[in-house]
Amino acid sequence: MTTRTSPPTADKTLQLCGTGMAVPARHRTSVEIDSELGRPAGWLERQCGVRARFVCEGEGQEELSLSAAERALADAGMRAQDVDLVMFTGAVGLQPIPATAPRLAGLLGLFDAGIAAFDVNATCLGFLAGFDIAVSHLLGGRYHTALIIASDISSRALPWHSEPQIAGLFGDGAAACVISTRADTGLTFDLRSARFESYPEGYDYCALPAGGTRIDYHADPAAFAAGAYFEMNGRELYRLTAKHFPAFVDTLLDRAGWSHADVDLVVPHQANLKALEHLERRCGFDRDRVVSIMAEYGNQVSASLPTALHLALSEGRIVKGQKLLMLGTSAGISFGGLALQL
Repeated sequence: MTTRTSPPTADKTLQLCGTGMAVPARHRTSVEIDSELGRPAGWLERQCGVRARFVCEGEGQEELSLSAAERALADAGMRAQDVDLVMFTGAVGLQPIPATAPRLAGLLGLFDAGIAAFDVNATCLGFLAGFDIAVSHLLGGRYHTALIIASDISSRALPWHSEPQIAGLFGDGAAACVISTRADTGLTFDLRSARFESYPEGYDYCALPAGGTRIDYHADPAAFAAGAYFEMNGRELYRLTAKHFPAFVDTLLDRAGWSHADVDLVVPHQANLKALEHLERRCGFDRDRVVSIMAEYGNQVSASLPTALHLALSEGRIVKGQKLLMLGTSAGISFGGLALQL
């Protein structure tokens, strides 16, 4: 567990300068998938609460990430050369080695810029963790402008053959944001509190076992292939989250000096509709204060929260003077939250 409040910012003002998102061209409805599964129309949506999702067919993670990054930079009125920190916060990158961020920096044309480029992996909480780390670096003066990119292609590992009700939760996508202490335009913010907690008893409740050192492909290729499908124990995941998450939110708010009623808007990770309902019912936030894009985009893993953030900004739901809460859960099982005073 870590808890941090932002240090004094006497000579540094944090600004959220721009956001962007990208989704694949292929838009798959649950009714379309019902037909493919031999199920009656409406079955999949009833199971997972998702009407449609975007799925990569012709595109790859590089294209989505680059598109989201370029749109965030354009929204900020910046060039890639204005950035001195590039962070990739996806759950699964291009490959185990090297990190994905240097590749994206190269695609942005930053070959000789000498900038920092590294990955932060906290699965679905990657964007929140990256945002928190970037703020620390910016306030510390190590960097002045950070580009944070979250992108995941969950469709590569979904268990449609065995658990379609779990596979139906997910969609592909990417989102990015630019934060800076040097910009003269943007949405000024103060990070009032940041908190992350992990409960390792739930380590295996959400897993993609293959791809790391856990399963040796050369020794057991069959086990490696079987481990290339996402696994989730939804019942135990919900039990552990319900047990600890409300108290986690209470502590995050207390550290910020806020009550539940003070929060103007909650931008959560879009885990599933049950999780969003739990956030509303058990954590004390009215539905109109919670951004929900789950039904139309599905769970985009690390890209879910920044996509919701971008859409809320684009729709004018986030404005100066608000108290904004960004919250999420992830495999691990871990919780994360940031309290921003705009």
